[in-house]
Amino acid sequence: MPTVSSVTLPGRLLLLLLWAPHLTMATNWLSLARLPRSRPVSGAEPCGRLRGLTPGQVGVCWARGEVMESVRKAAEMVIEECQHQFRNRRWNCSTTPRGINIFGRVMNQGTREAAFVHALSSAAVAVAVTRGCSRGELERCGCDRKVRGVSPEGFQWSGCSDNLSYGVAFSQTFVDEPERAKGMSSGRPLMNIHNNEAGRKAILHNMQVECKCHGVSGSCELRTCWKVMPPFRRVGVVLKERFDGATEVRLTRVGSRTALLPRDPQVKPPAARDLVYLAPSPDFCHLDPDNGISGTAGRRCNGTSRLAPDGCELLCCGPGFRAGRAEVVQRCSCKFSWCCSVRCQQCKNTVLIHTCRE
Repeated sequence: MPTVSSVTLPGRLLLLLLWAPHLTMATNWLSLARLPRSRPVSGAEPCGRLRGLTPGQVGVCWARGEVMESVRKAAEMVIEECQHQFRNRRWNCSTTPRGINIFGRVMNQGTREAAFVHALSSAAVAVAVTRGCSRGELERCGCDRKVRGVSPEGFQWSGCSDNLSYGVAFSQTFVDEPERAKGMSSGRPLMNIHNNEAGRKAILHNMQVECKCHGVSGSCELRTCWKVMPPFRRVGVVLKERFDGATEVRLTRVGSRTALLPRDPQVKPPAARDLVYLAPSPDFCHLDPDNGISGTAGRRCNGTSRLAPDGCELLCCGPGFRAGRAEVVQRCSCKFSWCCSVRCQQCKNTVLIHTCRE
């Protein structure tokens, strides 16, 4: 596959000058989500203007331009899913107001939050590209035709199985490129590559089978089935669970190579599908714009829970919250109609809400 090495020498030098300040931020490509849909993200000129890409990723953009719209969709998926999974946590995946560093400098720190974003990002690219294959949006791929024959369960493999191998291969080429460019002898590239792969495995280990029955009056004399990816929400849930159980590691020399091993020798080495991190997280309690931390002031919290992450005591970093009443509009007096529709009225209710103090 063509890479940045296929660019002329003056062009390479210019690219390195333009992107050198951002090479440490392997997730800067997520800034594609900020671009208006009307702006093209493929072609020689547009690729060269995508500031969030490393030189190697620009080379991929030039060589595989048809896939870049899927990459843009993946960036949007990452932000949406991250904010859903962490909506009740101190760090809620808040984004910076502008620039290519979507989640702020906190991504630079090798924390478990960075581990989650890397895993989710690599998974999103694999999912978005695979969807493009299955929907016929990409010329170089289609359905996975290798899934054929009769299964051990007796059904016939047929239909359009999701071509996950193509999506995973592109994710490895595009998302892993910044780490390969730095070399694999230091801690952060090894951490990122491990988490990138864990994200892709979250899809692979949760593939599903869909089937269709054939026969007289739906007798299902013959059943044809195909493989489909799990919903991206499911991938997010799996990776959130991995986040909660992530392993803190340190760079260790093992013979002639370096590896990431648990900082605590009593902890078993992480599996390939587990998330790993190098540095403890900040508390995320207080506003720190330079690092992209929005703090918890003004956030809604759960006043009836003490131990849950969304409880006021934990979310607000102590007993710093206040209670107040607010009027909300809710659906009420809902009635089910025989023609399969539900009709509801709009009712105003006064509810007690809790917010973290400023």
